[in-house]
Amino acid sequence: MFAADTRAVVVPVTGASQKETHATWKHIAEPVEPFLEAVAQRLEKQVREFDPAIVPYAEYALTGQGKQLRPALVALSANASGTLNDSHVTIAVIIEMVHLATLVHDDVMDEAEIRRGRLTLAANWGNEIAVLFGDCLFAHALKLAASFPTPEICRAVAMATNTVCSGEILQTQQRRNFQFSQPEYFKVLEMKTAELFALSCDLGACLTGAPAVQRNGLRQFGMALGTAYQLYDDCLDLFGSEAAAGKSLGTDLAKGKLTLPILLAWEQATVEEKATLQGNILKWEPGHFAPVIELLRKYKTFAKSVEIINQYLEKSRQTLKVLPESANQAGLIGLTEFLARQTEKLGVCA
Repeated sequence: MFAADTRAVVVPVTGASQKETHATWKHIAEPVEPFLEAVAQRLEKQVREFDPAIVPYAEYALTGQGKQLRPALVALSANASGTLNDSHVTIAVIIEMVHLATLVHDDVMDEAEIRRGRLTLAANWGNEIAVLFGDCLFAHALKLAASFPTPEICRAVAMATNTVCSGEILQTQQRRNFQFSQPEYFKVLEMKTAELFALSCDLGACLTGAPAVQRNGLRQFGMALGTAYQLYDDCLDLFGSEAAAGKSLGTDLAKGKLTLPILLAWEQATVEEKATLQGNILKWEPGHFAPVIELLRKYKTFAKSVEIINQYLEKSRQTLKVLPESANQAGLIGLTEFLARQTEKLGVCA
């Protein structure tokens, strides 16, 4: 056991059949709600660990919680392979802080003004403060990871953080590069997004003392689910609405990021269409959005993207066969169904 504190965290299990799954976030999160609340409270406590002059930034970043998807993965993976304890709260806080740090930096790079329905940290205090505070979040997460009695946890968090940042660098290098291939694109998705999903599942199982086969299965589940999630997010940026998403959209095109729908259209477009698409993205302005979307619709890139998302979701479900059937395994399957439903909703705009 690698737990810094192995006190049990009591998480009620609903009376649902073990095989019953639900595709709403409420049904998925309800069984682990006490755990998610404990994570939120501990994140708030971390605010006081920063220098008083930095507290306003920390409070703003650490208390504006989203769905807590990664902490939910920690809890569901732990319960599916063993028993939750207080160390899982700590590891969920660590992973969420790394995630929040990446969001702070992403918003600077994308010049995004809205995140989770409110102004980004950069929009409030400027890019310089945002970049430096993102660095502070990374460092604080590693400080917490070092509190575990063995180096394995800290090493895993450090390696995952390195992978995430490396993925962002690779994506930045490939901006406006129309030679960017699909295999290269999927590698970026695995590194920059799926890695933290995989880490959440792996360490959730690790801290219960789960056997290697279950840890590996859960890690592969997180990798496939995380890749599907980023594919969905890339489609959301093109086909979604800011009101529903609660964040700035259209930033990928503005920054020259070639996501799957663009790559799919590029493969099928005529020579003239390729020249127009390339010109629109290389010399981007808001008026270019409509013709780009028109081209994506012509080649049915949303439907093809959904097909690939569903392939990853099915792959993620298959990896869970190494686990015994339980309400918590069903909760993990429910996450895949929830993402599938969210993706379907984009079809209204696409």
